[in-house]
Amino acid sequence: MRHPAAVTSASEDGMQQAAARLRSPVLRSQGRAPYRALHRLLRDKVILASLLLLALVATCGAAPGVLAPLDPHDQSLRHRLKPPLAESPEGRYWLGTDSLGRDVLSRVVFGARVSMLVAVSSVLLAGSIGVTLGLVSGYFRGWIDDVIGWLTNVQLSFPFILIAVTVVAVLGPGLRNLILVLGVTTWVVYGRVVRGEVLAARSRDYVEAARVLGAGNSRILVRHILPNIVTPLIIITTFEVARIIIAEAALSFLGLGAGGSAISWGTMMADGRKDLATSWWIATMPGIAIMLTVLAINLLGDWVRDELDPRVTKA
Repeated sequence: MRHPAAVTSASEDGMQQAAARLRSPVLRSQGRAPYRALHRLLRDKVILASLLLLALVATCGAAPGVLAPLDPHDQSLRHRLKPPLAESPEGRYWLGTDSLGRDVLSRVVFGARVSMLVAVSSVLLAGSIGVTLGLVSGYFRGWIDDVIGWLTNVQLSFPFILIAVTVVAVLGPGLRNLILVLGVTTWVVYGRVVRGEVLAARSRDYVEAARVLGAGNSRILVRHILPNIVTPLIIITTFEVARIIIAEAALSFLGLGAGGSAISWGTMMADGRKDLATSWWIATMPGIAIMLTVLAINLLGDWVRDELDPRVTKA
């Protein structure tokens, strides 16, 4: 007859091995030949072009002075409302000039900085709030879930743009206020998805194994559940960046953007609307920049979703 201590030790060893096998299905799948995804990426010319375009936009946002041919704030009334490809002693205006003689191409390049900064910062803020509340709500349930669900329903009952316009109008325009408003008003998307994923994951075998081994709630949430819901978070984040770019442009168009001397694509469109009939390029060029950036992000998001979905057959 085996000693009870030996039986207990063997049982604990078996549970630890089971937990190691069940703990992180996502982490086990990370070694599945990433070069295959890279190969598919290089063969997909549309996604490759989207990546190159986003790399260009990111470069414009990080170092606009490197790509901008002229100072975006320099005014020259002698060269105001020049059409695209017009020449001047300062050089060629590839995208024309605005009503103050400022180079439109340089302003489009510098406008990427505000648009991308607001989009990335707002998504990080919204993701942090939404993921935290979603994890807590889905795991602990009870009155915590009821309170967070009530907050979610209240926020969803108001149109997003109405909340953003109201709050920015009260706080005043500014880059910090714009990021704060867009981040606080978009966390619901993350919260609802994360809550649903946690509700499904909290009863799975690898979570039960960790709980039996004595893991605390915080460890289970951070080490076992969170890594296995990364896939939907990546997909949501991709599409939310595109949505925030459009929202920032809309608020800037209404005069509730970064304010001051900051250049953004929405502000450029607002400046060019009064000359739209005669100088179409002032508002059209930043509009094209917004359209191409959002399209590239959405195409990349679709590709990432297909790559991370095991149900999709990959060639």
